Amino acid sequence: MNSPMHPRIRALLELTDGLAAAAHETAKAARNTYRERTRQARGVTLRPGPDTPLWNELVVEARVLLKKHGEKANLARELGLPRQRVHQFIMERSACPDAERTLQLLAWVNLRRRPSTSLSRNK
Repeated sequence: MNSPMHPRIRALLELTDGLAAAAHETAKAARNTYRERTRQARGVTLRPGPDTPLWNELVVEARVLLKKHGEKANLARELGLPRQRVHQFIMERSACPDAERTLQLLAWVNLRRRPSTSLSRNK
């Protein structure tokens, strides 16, 4: 039992059906893209940025201690890295070291920040 429809309304109805199908496909593609962008990949190295607040604080502390000429090269020697790599970690903030070197850097900052204690206090 088809009810008669005006030809202009029929054309608009066909157009809206096409638009609804296109909107559905666009929403589906956007949902898939969102899942891919927000999916946590396992085993992927963290990059410095807003997702690494502890690393950011450690870099701020280390930068204060690296003001003196040659300190960056000395730190690189202690970490067993080229000084350019230390520059990427501390100054450019474009990379993060591995866990062992991060702990070494933390210990280095801790030793440099601690006030020197005299031997007479320990006796």
